[in-house]
Parts: sequence; structure tokens; C-alpha cells
Amino acid sequence: MSEGKVTAVIKHPAGALGDEKSRPQFHFTPERNWMNDPNGLIYYKGEYHLFFQHNPTENIWGNMSWGHAVSTDLHKWEELPVAIPCTDEVGIFSGSAVIDYTNSTGFGSVENPAMVAIYTEHKNDKRKQSQCLAFSLDDGRTFTKYEGNPVLDTNSPDFRDPKVQWIDGQWLMTVAKPDLHQISFFTSKNLKAWKHLSDFGPAAEVGGCWECPDLFQLGEKWILIVSLNPGGYQVGSGTQYFIGQWNGKEFIADDSKTRWLDYGRDNYAGVTFENAPDNRKIFIGWMSNWEYAHTFPTHPWRGAMTLPRELTLHGDKLFQKVVNENGIPKITFTTTGGSIRISENRDKFVEIGLREKKIYLDCTHAWDEEALPLSKEFLLQEIEIDLEEVEFEIYLDRGSIELFVDGGKYAFTNLTFIGTARSLVTPIGEIRNLNTVNFG
Repeated sequence: MSEGKVTAVIKHPAGALGDEKSRPQFHFTPERNWMNDPNGLIYYKGEYHLFFQHNPTENIWGNMSWGHAVSTDLHKWEELPVAIPCTDEVGIFSGSAVIDYTNSTGFGSVENPAMVAIYTEHKNDKRKQSQCLAFSLDDGRTFTKYEGNPVLDTNSPDFRDPKVQWIDGQWLMTVAKPDLHQISFFTSKNLKAWKHLSDFGPAAEVGGCWECPDLFQLGEKWILIVSLNPGGYQVGSGTQYFIGQWNGKEFIADDSKTRWLDYGRDNYAGVTFENAPDNRKIFIGWMSNWEYAHTFPTHPWRGAMTLPRELTLHGDKLFQKVVNENGIPKITFTTTGGSIRISENRDKFVEIGLREKKIYLDCTHAWDEEALPLSKEFLLQEIEIDLEEVEFEIYLDRGSIELFVDGGKYAFTNLTFIGTARSLVTPIGEIRNLNTVNFG
């Protein structure tokens, strides 16, 4: 048994991180109040920017604004003041951020390019959602809303979550039409005037609204990520993806096969960082589920992000590997038919392993049924796998577990009610190469 130390630190402007029972120690959480979707993920001048859906005043959804945190390594986060606040009339919904290096907008200059946020403005009377701009000339610390907003308005009540990038000498917007189960593509020369190119969908899973799309290239293929709520792999929220080609006008999927990014319950609305070093596709998701997000019993905050994961494509499958240059402790083992039990006490534990050719993550005994009732089928995830020996990699934090199997081919992300303090790891059956950490 080896020891590991948590070197990741979440630094909040008010000082030391809270030590609440369920407060994660190496996942980002806001110091106070509600958080959901990651927004505007971008790397610029040595900093990763994590904007996020945030209620600055309450621990429930509402007053949607863009919160903000920065990091130099994706693990030590510093929360900054609210970047784009809501008003009495509109909420600032999800979106993305870019650096306007050519000054196509005129917001900055080539010498000091603007960081431009592209977000959905949601009318609080629910009559319309449209796409708007705000820009920053001080590395994302303060933003000014564009006077010509909105820049894209289809007069629709459900039209949101723009992901914008520079491709082939023009700006490309990937945006959701949620209730139509469609992703729309628009092009622009200056981020202000947009032309419709095409729509993709419906396809694969359509059991809920489509949200938070992300289009990017991996090798010779293009990936389109689409979040879905409800209708996920388990209960409530989930994330699917499509593999295909982008021909400059439309996304053409190789097939309509359902591919889940995560087989757990708690990875939603995730997107990748713009401008990440070495063109890495680094993904962060919201670690929760709309099925119970509003009532998950944490205080004075509610909501956490997943660990950052680098996405790579192998055949027709996305693999995920935690970006872990900072030495976050993990548990690893291999087995041909055994499991480990991670326990806080005799009655509260998570069990992970391989049985009858199925990998499984059983959180049945790690949930608060009184606070958040869930049937057993949603607390036990199983995937059939055609391997004789299976490798497991586990990241355990207060209140959550992230499991990666077979080199990241399968990912499971679940909130739990187990803390890392005093947790014990017990092997059951045939376990090899068990490498764990001291949680004391």
C-alpha cells in the first residue's frame, strides 16, 4: 500500500477552503451558492479559465450569471468575482469564449486581442433565448456587454448554449435547438453577423432536450458532443457523442449509434477547453444530475465540476484520461473476477469490480435514501466487457467517485455520501496490483 497526498488546492477569495463533510478537496466548487454548467472554457496567457452557471446570491438555481475561476494547472483553482451578471430582465445562460486574435470584432486590437464571451441571453419571462456577446480586455477579469446584442436571434424560446471556434478563416457556432433534438451550425466573419449553415439531428437518443453541444476534431474524425436531459444512460441527465466528418458546412455522422460519454449518473453539460496547449482536448463536466441537483444536501454551496479529462479517439470510442500532472491520489488494480470495497464504515461503502463479464460500480450503500430517493437500478451501473483481465483507475473525493476502466474506455462518475477521511479499501476475490492511498 502506498501513500498519496492531495496537492490540488481550491483557493477562494475569502480565504481557506471550507471543510464541510461533503466538500470536495480536489474538484472545483464555488465557495458559496449554486453552480451548474461549465461555460467559456478557454486557455489564455498561461491560465485556464473556468466560467460557470452560477447563482451569486442563493444555494438554488436562479439569477443565472457567469461565475469565474482560473488555474495554471487545472487543479489549483482561484475563484474570481462574477464575470457576467444577470439582470432583472434576463439570465446569462451557457456559452463559450474565444480570443479574437485578428480583432475581427473591433473590440480590442491585434496587440491586445479581446477575450469574447458568446452566451445565451434568456428572457426571464421565457419568451425568447438569443445569442449575445461580451468582451474583456483585461484577461477575463471584467467584461463589457456588446451594445448591438443580440447578435443571433431566431425569436425562439429554446435556442441556447453556443460553442464558438475559429475554423478555416471564419467563426463557427455550434448551438442547440433543445426541443427539436437538433444542433445548428452558423458562420460569421466578425462574431456579430451570423449565417445559418445546417442542422444535425434528431439522431440516437432523443428522450430529453439536447443541450451544450461541442464540435471538435480528433485525428481524421470530428466529434460532436450533445448533452441530454432527461433520457441519460441512467436516470435524468446524460451525455452522448457522435463521430463523423465536418465538411465546412455540415456535420455528417458515421452512423446513428448511441455512444455514451459516461456510464454514471453525474457528468452533464461538459465541453472542452478552447486553445488548450498542444491542441489537447480537455473536457470538464458538471458533476451532478437534474434529477436531484436542486436538493442535493450541501451547504453553503451546491454543485461541483468533474476532474479535467483529456479526450482521445481510439477506433469508434472516446477514451478519457484524467489530467493528473499534479499528483491527485488514485486507487488502481487489475482483476479477472474480483472487486474492492471502499468503506467509510461497515454499513456505508462503494463496491467496484468485475463479475460475470461485467464491470460494475455499486453505490447502493453509499447514498442517502431519505434525502434523495433512488431505486437500486440507478445506484448500480454495469457494463458487459469482453476482456479476461480488467484495469481499474479510481479517483475518490469527498462526496464523489470517478472510475475509469480499460485505460479510460469506460468512465463512471457518481456523487456519493462517502467522505475520504477514514475510508478503507478492502479487496474481495482475485485482485492484482492493488495500489491505494492513505485517506487518513
